[in-house]
Amino acid sequence: MSETIVIAGAGLMGTGIAHAFASSGFATVLVDTNASALTRAKNEVTEILGSGVKLGKLAAADADSAAKRLSVSTDLVASCRGAALLIETVSEQLALKKAVIAEAQPVLAADAVIASNTSALSVTEIATAVPCPDRVIGMHFFNPVHKMKLIELVMGLDTSEATIAKAREYAEKIGKTSIVVNETPGLTTSRMSAMLGNEAMYMLLEGTASAEDIDTALRLGLNHPMGPLELGDMTGWDTRLAVLKYLHQTLGERFRPCPLIIKMVASGRIGRKAGRGVYVYEDGKKIPGSGLKAQVL
Repeated sequence: MSETIVIAGAGLMGTGIAHAFASSGFATVLVDTNASALTRAKNEVTEILGSGVKLGKLAAADADSAAKRLSVSTDLVASCRGAALLIETVSEQLALKKAVIAEAQPVLAADAVIASNTSALSVTEIATAVPCPDRVIGMHFFNPVHKMKLIELVMGLDTSEATIAKAREYAEKIGKTSIVVNETPGLTTSRMSAMLGNEAMYMLLEGTASAEDIDTALRLGLNHPMGPLELGDMTGWDTRLAVLKYLHQTLGERFRPCPLIIKMVASGRIGRKAGRGVYVYEDGKKIPGSGLKAQVL
């Protein structure tokens, strides 16, 4: 495919999204100001492709081709010149997201789609950074991107039908199912997931059950693939806390962050990426029996 896709932000989500496009035939550029983050992301994509080959899901030649289609850069403007799609995946800070798309927009293709992977912020507000808000849309991917099939397409006030159609087409081309969501704080899944994780933390704080038992209850009792505390560790409690604060501010008291989350973030127990969250991790793997014990109010 001749179109170039640019992913801004080489964190967990940006890496997964870059893999999705590169492995689906698109020339893909992953951009970040941190060169070491780019190296790490490139290695992670190589590992995902290698795992696909080992599992027999991907031919070695296809994995090699996908790896060659992915390039990395620290220069956003140079990478975006003539690109057909920009997806920003930088941290959940409105000012930063607006700065990224404002810098990239002048050099993108005239009809390029400008997408944000935000899970909670206003697409309408993000779109005020550019003179073409009709081309701005939310494309909310899920982690891990190579396993999760859903993309939420989020409409801002000015998002055009043409932009929605193009975004849905991109989703189909990388093997994802998309739903269209009117902009609202927390969208659909982030809103429900934040409430579930927050309630699980309140249960832990109140001494209802241990972390392991709360997670087991959701996995086996409600058939969730992962418990809410395990999911919070994977997402990062710092990210979860930021989302809860925003939802509390915009949607009210039912989203007030659990004090235990605030305490954990303050202590640096933010999840798997820090090696400690609700659980303790070694080489990225959860240590059995390491979950926080039921607390006492």
